[in-house]
Formats: sequence, C-alpha cells, structure tokens
Amino acid sequence: MSVLQLLTQGDGVSRAVAALLVAMSVASWIAILLKAWLLRGGTRAVLRSIAAFWQSPTLAEAERSVAGFDGPRLVLPAVSALQSLAGNAQGATLGHGGDRNQRLTRALRDALHSALRRLQSGQILLATVGATAPFVGLLGTVWGIHGALAGIAGQTGGFTIDKVAGPVGEALIMTAFGLAVAIPAVLAYNVFGRVIGRIEAELEGFAHDLLGLFGEPVAPAAPPPARPMPV
Repeated sequence: MSVLQLLTQGDGVSRAVAALLVAMSVASWIAILLKAWLLRGGTRAVLRSIAAFWQSPTLAEAERSVAGFDGPRLVLPAVSALQSLAGNAQGATLGHGGDRNQRLTRALRDALHSALRRLQSGQILLATVGATAPFVGLLGTVWGIHGALAGIAGQTGGFTIDKVAGPVGEALIMTAFGLAVAIPAVLAYNVFGRVIGRIEAELEGFAHDLLGLFGEPVAPAAPPPARPMPV
C-alpha cells in the first residue's frame, strides 16, 4: 500500500497520520533547501568578508568591500551599524543615550542578533520533525495493525498467516514513512548546526574586535585614598 492509498483508502486516523507526515516532509525539505541556499559558502564567505574589512583603508570602503563578499549578509549588518553610528552624533533619544562604548555595544549586539536569527531560522522545525516523525509513523502503524487485527477477527474461517501478513505489512509502511521523513531532517539539523556554530564564533570574534578598535578606551579607576598611618 502506498502513501496515496493510505490517504484515499484508509480510515480517518490513517489519513490524518499520513497527511501529517506528508506536511512534515514538505515543510522540512523547504527548510532544508532555504537554509542550504542561505549557508552556501558557509564559513568561507564570512572569513572573506572579515578579511576584506580589515584590508580596507576606510570604513566606507570597508562597507562596500564586505557587501561584495558577504552573500548571506551576515557580516554586513555589523559593518553598516558601525558606519551608521560613526555618522550620527549623540542625540536626545534614548537610543543615542550613553557613552560611545555603550552605543557601539548596543549596535553590534543588535546586528549580531539579527544575523543569528537568520542563521537559526528553520532549525527548530528540523529538530521537531526529526524528533516526532518516527512516533507519528509508529502511531499510524499501531492504528493500522489494530484495524487489521480487528478485521481479521471478524472474518469467518480459519486463522492463516496470509490473512495477517498482508494487512500488518501495509500498516508497517507508516513506520517506514515516518523514518523517511525524520532522517533527512536530523541529518540536515546536525550539518547546519555545525556550520552555524562556526559562523557564530567568527561573528562574535569580529564584533569583539570592532568594539576594541572603535570603542573609547576606558579610563583606569582612581586608586583609593591612602589611609593615614596610626600614630
């Protein structure tokens, strides 16, 4: 029995389980293709963008150079935030409050979080599909076996193995379908997770370097006053 037959010939529970597995498979493959397109080049694009930034003579030229290498647009938000901060003086709004280090930290943090949200998008979906699809398929199998055994019990005549093998074998296809949905999602989640982890480490290091280079030096704390010596 194929999945199409389960959708058309099964009972309500079987059709619902099969439709849910089809929806999970379609959603996971869409997420896999979109993330593969986003992470094409992976760490290489981020490293080339960071290298282009440090080799540029000015901040404006660095922004143009990074835009040429940063296809996924992961490094460019931090550079654009730095350029915007350099062109805007401290204003009267709360967003411009604080000293330069505080405003620079806030701008880099927002840019880093924006890049990480793009990187992490779809990961929860893949993890959910990989964790739940086998159990959804197992539910369909258990329900199919229950229906098959109930149908055999209502038949007249002797009990033979051929009467059990056919309906039970058709029910077991749901478990196989659940595994077929889960395995690509789990593999993609692990592969993308490793790439995202490397990119995240590079972006955090780059933001830390920008804060150290463009931030104002912190004045050393004044030593405490000396106590008078007891007489």
